[in-house]
Amino acid sequence: MSVARSDNLPVQSLFMRSMRGLSYRLGELVHVCAIYLGIAVLVTVVLSATIPSLREKALEIHEALELVLKPQGFDEALFGVYGGYGAEGVASGMGTAANGAGASSQLKEASSSFLSAVRASEQGQRVPGITNTQADALRSYIARKYRIASSVAGALINTVFLVSREKGLDPQLVLAVIAIESRYNPYAESHVGAQGLMQVLTRVHKEKFEVFYDGTVAAISPIANIRVGTQILKDCIKRRGSIEGGLACYVGATGPSDGGYGEKVMAEWRRIALASGIRVTR
Repeated sequence: MSVARSDNLPVQSLFMRSMRGLSYRLGELVHVCAIYLGIAVLVTVVLSATIPSLREKALEIHEALELVLKPQGFDEALFGVYGGYGAEGVASGMGTAANGAGASSQLKEASSSFLSAVRASEQGQRVPGITNTQADALRSYIARKYRIASSVAGALINTVFLVSREKGLDPQLVLAVIAIESRYNPYAESHVGAQGLMQVLTRVHKEKFEVFYDGTVAAISPIANIRVGTQILKDCIKRRGSIEGGLACYVGATGPSDGGYGEKVMAEWRRIALASGIRVTR
């Protein structure tokens, strides 16, 4: 019996050595996995911390390039509208736009950046003088009725309010004109060649686009089209002596009838004011 136990010792010893080797290898595998897992966690943490900073740094570089490339002597308020609704946003433009009324000649080398206006709208910037509730209601009405993005509607509203107040017109009247003229399609073109949001005849008002770098091509730019269209509307109202007469002039009616155009605009003007809760001014 003792001899039999003695014969089994080498087998048991070999088995134990094999188990210890297997345990050692498993331990090494777990150790290596733990190291790689730790590296993965570390990389994830580092990326999570650095990617937002990289994004912020890219925005800082973009803003720096805007300042460097901005034409010298270009009015800050107008740059806010045409170059990018900067940190002060629409409010800064609204506060000083009236002082830049004579600076239109400086727009020659500026490009209209409607994307910057959209970005400002996404960030919640709005024109002063109306409440958040009114701004949200107006944006919601236009976005839903004319099937455009809410951020785009907000950018258009901000631009129209800025330009219209500069020209001494009710912004909601201009919004109503855009609604009837193009249904908020900046690329609309009529059978007679009127273009953009406010359907401006570029061949008739070519000189008004000379202040823009792209000339009459800028008619499809929402900001440029609104500025020119609003100026034409203001001139028409002044020439005819009333809003009704100005609308007839704007649509090109020379006789006593404008084909119902004025009534359509006035009706939409009332609907917009009712939806927004902003008082109509004449």
